[in-house]
Amino acid sequence: MRTSITKALRALLLCGIMAVLLSSCTSKDSANGKVQIEFFQNKPEAKATFDELIQTFNAAHADIQVTQVNPPDAETVLKTRVVKNDIPDIMAMGATDTYSTLAQSDIFTDLTDSSLLETIDPNYIQMLKDLTGMDEVTGIPYATNANGIMYNKTLFDEMGLDVPKTWDELIATAQQIKDAGKIPFYFTYKDDWQTSLPFNALGSNLAGIDFYQQRRDNQVTFKEKYREVAEKQLELMKYGHSDNFGKAYSDGNRAFANGEAFMYIQGTWAIPEIRKANPNVDIGFFPFPTGNDTSQIKLVNGIDSLFTIAADTPNRTQAEEFIAFLLEPENIGRYIDEQTLFSAVEGVKQDDPAVQELMPYIEQGKVIDFADHYIPAAVQLNSIVQSFLQNQNIDNYLDTLDKEWDKVANRR
Repeated sequence: MRTSITKALRALLLCGIMAVLLSSCTSKDSANGKVQIEFFQNKPEAKATFDELIQTFNAAHADIQVTQVNPPDAETVLKTRVVKNDIPDIMAMGATDTYSTLAQSDIFTDLTDSSLLETIDPNYIQMLKDLTGMDEVTGIPYATNANGIMYNKTLFDEMGLDVPKTWDELIATAQQIKDAGKIPFYFTYKDDWQTSLPFNALGSNLAGIDFYQQRRDNQVTFKEKYREVAEKQLELMKYGHSDNFGKAYSDGNRAFANGEAFMYIQGTWAIPEIRKANPNVDIGFFPFPTGNDTSQIKLVNGIDSLFTIAADTPNRTQAEEFIAFLLEPENIGRYIDEQTLFSAVEGVKQDDPAVQELMPYIEQGKVIDFADHYIPAAVQLNSIVQSFLQNQNIDNYLDTLDKEWDKVANRR
């Protein structure tokens, strides 16, 4: 069953779709006879990698010319282009609320029966269905990332610490580090989006993704289901440093790289930045132990990039040919190595030593999506969480989440 999109966006999108239906399909072939494919993607850090892959593809295809477009604030640009009925042939984006909203507007090609899905891990296909509430699949999962806890292996070894497997072990380890006069966690909460990292791990594992499907139907509330999440968010704050809300993401990457803290609640996307600050840092990474039953702990592992094809493109065949090229093991292997990500294509492994403790969870399917992928952007989750961690009022925090969710729901 599909969730609804905002009335305003639906109206604008409908106008765009009607314009397509009333106009004749125009070819994007250039004067030199090549089919022109616009590849729009949202990750600036991946531009160089895609440029090289595109160059290889174009050289092998005399009749197709792929061009990458990678603007700043890409999601906003894409939504504006959708409203103007200027939709790229291929769009690469994360599996977020933006993707869900656009998927429900029918601007993407239905790829449910596409051969492109044959090599994709079924867990990630199901994630897209859960996110959109649709039976149809309109995206091809490509690369995934993970949210957990980095640790400095050298510092752990020096203190004789074991990697914690449960919540109680995590807190006991943090206390031991604190008692030794060291910093257990390096928090970077000057950037409000960083506050969502513990929220994602705790929320997904403790309340579950089903919570969001039920919340959409007004069957549950944050106040009913998120108290333990909130309590544990606050518990972690006892083990930070002296300026938790004065340090930004870039500060944390440098500090962790230089051994200023033992642990760093972070995403795998930070690894390249940390290594820029200190190529020799020995990084380990373990799933966030959100509870004391290890069999119930899942790795937060969501779709970092997926590919969609415009429903109205006259060049679907060529677009699918390019996506098939990107899905080839050699090409996606190169991409995940350079970006320190995981492959959604089965059988393609991430060999980076920093993330090997995460691999068994991915291989066994013990993964769960990011909670904030299910929260509409209009809720302003990051600022709500940041304020809560500062004022530490649990009831007000949960009430605010419910009120802001309901405001957005009423506009849909």
